[in-house]
Amino acid sequence: MHFKDIFKSSFLNELSSISHTTAALYLLMAAAFGFYIFLIYRVVTRKSFYNKSFNLSLWVLTVIIAAIIIAISSNIVLSLGMVGALSIVRYRTAIKDPMDLVFLFWSIAEGIICGAGMPILAAMLAVVLSVGIFILDYLPKVKPMKILTISAGNKDCEDEILGLVAKYCKRYTVKSKVFSESGLNLVIEFSSEQERACVDAVAGVPGVYTVSSLTHDGEVTF
Repeated sequence: MHFKDIFKSSFLNELSSISHTTAALYLLMAAAFGFYIFLIYRVVTRKSFYNKSFNLSLWVLTVIIAAIIIAISSNIVLSLGMVGALSIVRYRTAIKDPMDLVFLFWSIAEGIICGAGMPILAAMLAVVLSVGIFILDYLPKVKPMKILTISAGNKDCEDEILGLVAKYCKRYTVKSKVFSESGLNLVIEFSSEQERACVDAVAGVPGVYTVSSLTHDGEVTF
């Protein structure tokens, strides 16, 4: 029995019905949506160093995925071989920003949808995701806690320092306390509307010789 005998001839003919013109139209559609993702990523990203190569890869990935879907839907034998070939591919590039992963999956989804010839669904996905991203991105952000580092040559000034911090800060937490022969080192996480006054007050404590206020970009504690 031949492999083609397993399937009905109408099924095989349907898989091979995509013309060159239709395939080119699908690729152009994928390129258009890939360019749209390129623009959205460029606007939304808040990185200090904009990764243009990653953004370009989003556009390229959309077109490549669309081409793969077109090839799979055109030939059942090729689709089986391509599934086996793609299953052994491993990617080891680390994604540092979760939003990069979102845009990566968005590009893959648009490529699949465009390759399947569903432009309305591709447009709906693009509109829903872009509007949702912009709305959620511009919602008021929770102000993160700040870090106060204090170095003092007098170990007995701890209570006075913490008293001043409690006076000027709405809430605070002592993260680190190090006693040494040279003095005292404190690391305090705090939230205050009078940051400058707090720093000046702590700096004026006898024995304190350095006070630093730092802002971190990590997780926000509620």
